[in-house]
Amino acid sequence: MKHNWLKILRWVLIGVLIALAIALLNKFGIEQVREQVDRFGIWAPAIVFGLRFTSIIVPVLPGTAYAILAGGLFGFAQGLLVVALADLASCTFNFYIARRYGRSLVERFVGEQFMEKVDHLGQRHLEGNVFLMTGFLMTGLFDFAAYAVGLTKIRWQTYLLALIVSIIIAKPLWVATGAGLFEGSQLLLGFALLGAFGIGIITAVVQRKPNQ
Repeated sequence: MKHNWLKILRWVLIGVLIALAIALLNKFGIEQVREQVDRFGIWAPAIVFGLRFTSIIVPVLPGTAYAILAGGLFGFAQGLLVVALADLASCTFNFYIARRYGRSLVERFVGEQFMEKVDHLGQRHLEGNVFLMTGFLMTGLFDFAAYAVGLTKIRWQTYLLALIVSIIIAKPLWVATGAGLFEGSQLLLGFALLGAFGIGIITAVVQRKPNQ
């Protein structure tokens, strides 16, 4: 029951952030908002990078909203760069923490209520199936999967390759959603819709029980 409430809270936070962003855009317009963002210089992408990074290290926070926000504020190309670098850095950090310090420190980051998610993912034969590991890194459980893989004996080079592939395939989805919504681009929204359908299929496949 507690897990369900936490899931609901995460999606509520995502909805609130998106609603605030849309309200801001409706009031000032995308160009004016971006002009204000440009005044921050390098600090604007750095702040979004930090928010996205933190949301992956502490998975309770709604990281999806920051990916959409990056696409809206910076456009698709720059937004994707910010999100991709944040995900690469944070997921590498998650893996390192789990590999170097073990389960006890991981539990401090994810919380006791979410630690069973990490344990569950670790029992899904990720160590022996690189394709399955890559698939989980493409889903919404990628932050937990990064911790889970770190608790296995898989080589870090193999994990890094799977992580990069997952970022290239999955991360453009949410950034394109943000860029499409805020710029009114039907092409980007269509791409995001197709991407969401593909990620949904991947999620359904990788979350099946191993004996299925």
